Amino acid sequence: MRMLVLASMALIGAATAASAAPASLAAHRAVYDLSLKDASERSGISGMAGRMVYEFNGSPCDGYTVSFRFVTEIVTADSSRVTDQQTTTYEDIRNRKFDFSTRSFVNQDLDREVRGSASGEASGLQVELAEPKQEKLELAGAHFPTEHMMELIDKARSGERFYESRIFDGSDDANELMITTTVIGALEKTPEPGSDAEKAGELAGQGFWPVTISYFNDKKDADGLPVYTISFKMYENGVTRDLTMDYGDFVLEGRLAELDMLKAEPCKE
Repeated sequence: MRMLVLASMALIGAATAASAAPASLAAHRAVYDLSLKDASERSGISGMAGRMVYEFNGSPCDGYTVSFRFVTEIVTADSSRVTDQQTTTYEDIRNRKFDFSTRSFVNQDLDREVRGSASGEASGLQVELAEPKQEKLELAGAHFPTEHMMELIDKARSGERFYESRIFDGSDDANELMITTTVIGALEKTPEPGSDAEKAGELAGQGFWPVTISYFNDKKDADGLPVYTISFKMYENGVTRDLTMDYGDFVLEGRLAELDMLKAEPCKE
């Protein structure tokens, strides 16, 4: 799953949003409670619940690390299974390098492993895979996940409402790019009654943007429909809450349950 993207990532004032400095991402650990919002008959899913834990650390000087775990119990008419996706990444923004590793388990048995690295310029990426098989790939230019989040925040602060990007995040078999279309709502300053904003600590009273990102296959023969769509509320420092993840046949909700702001090491330069 390309969470990602998502949810990594002080406060802006309306008068200074357009001229503010480049996005500054907060080191943090966020826990989300997951529940099933909707499921089609075709999916066969009668129930689904879980938890997602996302930890973001680092700096522009030393690079950014993400640890991400996504555990769900999926219930169908005649069985249930527990899926557990564990992902770690390291992204060096300055040198455009990205290391990724994902292990996926079903009922505690390893089902899939993807591991490798990518590097390159805006004109193209070089991907070197170690798992599921050793392979070297040449792909078109694309953003890595933290770059993508920084771009999103900068677009929001400048008042841009719609844009498109190409990304590489090491998900699935890590051999393809995705096209994203992003819609950014106007800055809101009042949390919705009964929302998960109360779990956001000192951020609860700060402004946020409602964001929706749709992910599409970057293929000529793609059907034009999104692979999945994610919506969330985003603070200027990259912390997110109130997630809705639409996979087509089913939709998950993620409510912020815990948020710990971590102390990041400052750049020595």
